[in-house]
Amino acid sequence: MEAESGLSVMENIRDNGFDELLALCGGCLSCATCHVHVQDGWMDAVGAPGDDEDDLLESSDHKQPNSRLSCQIEMTDALDGLAVRIAPED
Repeated sequence: MEAESGLSVMENIRDNGFDELLALCGGCLSCATCHVHVQDGWMDAVGAPGDDEDDLLESSDHKQPNSRLSCQIEMTDALDGLAVRIAPED
């Protein structure tokens, strides 16, 4: 899928018609329904979750070392080729 720089990964997923990503709060960092698993080799590029994001991820039974909230990853040219997998719903 083509992603637009300047939008979050969550917005790009949503705008490309993937209904599996709920993103109930719309990117306000108040839920964890946009939880994704970042493909191996990309965690350094996307960075570690912040404290508030990590707190939300702790509520998921599916948290892994490569977990991020897709609303908190801004798409940039440096992330060209990024792959994520939508985490199972809790």
